Amino acid sequence: MNLNHLHYFRVLAKVEHYTQASAELSITQPSLSHAISSLEKELGTYLFEKHGRNVRLTKYGKFFYKYVDSALSELELGEKKLRSLTSDSAGTIDLAFIYTLGSHFIPSLINNFLSNDKYKNISFSFGQGNTKNIIDGLKNEKFDLAFCSFLENEPTIDFIPIMKQELVLIVSPEHPLASKNSIDLKDTAEYPFVYFNNESGIRPVIDNLFSQINITPKIACEVEEDTSVAGLVAINFGIAIVPNIPALDSFNVKILPITNPLYERFIYLASVKNAYLPPSVNKFKKFVIDNSSLNLDL
Repeated sequence: MNLNHLHYFRVLAKVEHYTQASAELSITQPSLSHAISSLEKELGTYLFEKHGRNVRLTKYGKFFYKYVDSALSELELGEKKLRSLTSDSAGTIDLAFIYTLGSHFIPSLINNFLSNDKYKNISFSFGQGNTKNIIDGLKNEKFDLAFCSFLENEPTIDFIPIMKQELVLIVSPEHPLASKNSIDLKDTAEYPFVYFNNESGIRPVIDNLFSQINITPKIACEVEEDTSVAGLVAINFGIAIVPNIPALDSFNVKILPITNPLYERFIYLASVKNAYLPPSVNKFKKFVIDNSSLNLDL
């Protein structure tokens, strides 16, 4: 069914006059007549009947008009929203990030971005989760961009390192290790750990730290989210290796820098390779890279 013919039908149904409708549509009257005749032939019924110098909808035309008007209105609304989403100066960015970034990094980054008048009409939709779930969301087009850990065996994902993140050991103030000012992880071998689960992007990083010093940590429990880890450590349920994030200041824990083994932990800006990104998303991506603490030259 020809979409133009449906549009012509709706206009003619409203004005009920071929000359007026053709003028409004900027087409000739014969072209309009041919379009309506073709539509009626395709549907197998008359949609209009003469009424003096005008025309009006038949019983079946009135029935059909409700569906045509609804369908075209939805298409017009979809077009309007699509243009807004892909606008060069507006649009919505679907952004995901791991839990550790939610209290400080993301709010600060978004505030700095939107403080530029060029970007003030761009809006954001946020999602949080662990790295695995976030990457799945990227691949399923739920998110445009994401801040997360690096995952192996993800050939369709582009990972751009954005910043380094310090890892620390946290312990309860009542814990024997609380008397120290820094920690060699070899000194933690006898103590139980509150550990990140296998869904977390930081889990392989922590596993690698213990692998370097040939220690298998004693795992008291596994959780997903950083503040849950800190809460359990605060009640002396175990000790934990976590990113050194501002949220730790809200918990009654002692923070110990790790002196051994040496490590590098990065946060990445992730997106699907070769996927189309609207102008607003590309602008934000460029802003993030240009303002990266790693001073990337990409």
